[in-house]
Amino acid sequence: MKDEAAGEVPVAFVVRSNGYTDTTEDDIKQFISKQVVFYKRISKVFFIDAIPKSPSGKILRKDLRAKLAAAA
Repeated sequence: MKDEAAGEVPVAFVVRSNGYTDTTEDDIKQFISKQVVFYKRISKVFFIDAIPKSPSGKILRKDLRAKLAAAA
């Protein structure tokens, strides 16, 4: 995601599975912060229904960037 100070900051797109519907943004942030260096910590979590993929199975990052632009 674009950021004034850093240029870009990491964000997460999360698909909730059936048993984890009560997972919050703070839960995801805490889990990630234990695993990565401080400058790689995510700043925002977006919960979506499905990750957009091409017919070959690759993640369509341009579609995710479009969702970011629409949310901003």
